[in-house]
Amino acid sequence: MRQYLRMERVRDLRQLPKAHLHLHFTGSMRPATLLDLADKYGVHLPEALTSGKPPRLSATDERGWFRFQRLYDIARSCLRSPEDIQRLVREAAQEDVRDGSRWLEIQVDPTSYAPRLGGLIPALEIILDAVDRASRDTGLGIRVLVAANRMKHPLDARTLARLAVRYADRGVVGFGLSNDERRGLARDFDRAFAIARDGGLLSAPHGGELSGPASVRDCLDDLHAARIGHGVRAAEDPVLLRRLASRGVTCEVCPASNVALGVYGKQEDVPLRTFYEAGVPMALGADDPLLFGARLAAQYEIARTAHAFTDAELAELARQSVRASRAPEEVRRAVLADVDAWLAAPVP
Repeated sequence: MRQYLRMERVRDLRQLPKAHLHLHFTGSMRPATLLDLADKYGVHLPEALTSGKPPRLSATDERGWFRFQRLYDIARSCLRSPEDIQRLVREAAQEDVRDGSRWLEIQVDPTSYAPRLGGLIPALEIILDAVDRASRDTGLGIRVLVAANRMKHPLDARTLARLAVRYADRGVVGFGLSNDERRGLARDFDRAFAIARDGGLLSAPHGGELSGPASVRDCLDDLHAARIGHGVRAAEDPVLLRRLASRGVTCEVCPASNVALGVYGKQEDVPLRTFYEAGVPMALGADDPLLFGARLAAQYEIARTAHAFTDAELAELARQSVRASRAPEEVRRAVLADVDAWLAAPVP
């Protein structure tokens, strides 16, 4: 029956209204833009970033993660001016609009850009100015999650949390924790997350991708996560799945990157069905399309082709992404109504 449904579904997933809640700043760059900027600044790019194909990565061991991080750092080194930042955000917004996104929450650690943009505060202001301009130009609602780095000292995270709260009225809506979750205990960053929550920001740390279910529990217990970046390894613990479902904690699941990084061997292994049937809310995300080669609509196509999600189920995934967003209530209502319209429209 599912095979029959899969053959019959022909609605355009790019037309399905949705929210995009897991997209990293440098990782959102178009490959052609990276080539242009590298040429502009005389940056030598390794073949993995110039071949036109997603690099072969396996981050389940330390060497593989180091290679992934090295490629990311090289790409980030090509962002050196406010104009580069504006181009990246504008193009990321254009790609999202093309894929049916109506709301984007892009994640960034401004300390990574501060040395070339005049310091931490100027870097964040340049990023927020670019977000505001891209939102006005494309019509896409865009907000920012400021993310601390697990590989750095927790005091650095506190500084970032205070900065994020300071700019809550300029478009910062959440606080995250990224990089290798096998490094840096979640509880070491509890004070930073408390600062962010007290300032009204969403708690959205990474967990449960490279590490197992325990890292998801740590995000819940120590950081009081309202959303979890990835979280897929929670599928290995039925009790944890029930906890996520009962609390309504949304997992930002990125199927393409899960396979590209070697967390799962093939797309059919990513536990989308397990989460959906357990009632755990999901927001499908592209993570780092520069390195993984798949943007937002492709994640929904994976749910359709590899997991036999029906159009009704895909529409519900889109609704879950919208409900988990920090979009204003009137925006959420409008997008949810458009999801219903997409599903109600006759199949072409």
